[in-house]
Amino acid sequence: MKFTRLRLSGFKSFVEPTDLLIEPGLTGVVGPNGCGKSNLLEALRWVMGESSYKSMRASGMDDVIFSGSDKKARLNLAEVTITLDNSAGEIAIDYTEVEITRRAYRDGDNEYIVNGQRVGEPTTSSSTPRI
Repeated sequence: MKFTRLRLSGFKSFVEPTDLLIEPGLTGVVGPNGCGKSNLLEALRWVMGESSYKSMRASGMDDVIFSGSDKKARLNLAEVTITLDNSAGEIAIDYTEVEITRRAYRDGDNEYIVNGQRVGEPTTSSSTPRI
């Protein structure tokens, strides 16, 4: 199974929708301190089910949602999508590409979406996601 794309929107410092293409071979992210490199790794862990806000360098799970700046209003939703190449059929789903999305709302609700279909019931940030 291979990751092919990471899409962030409203996650931590990524207020605008941002795509990170993960090409075959080595993909590197470089930039100055404070540009959001660590947030990319945290987004990957978060979409895969991380539920500890402390391991996300946050004081609460709503800290993953863009909190605003002098020029941008705060958002009420963070969304991260990971796209997986399933052409080898490693995931028991009838798709060659699988998109897994996690959304967090400022009211504490979370939801998971797999290939456009919501999975399980929405959860609160204090409960374990049911996938």
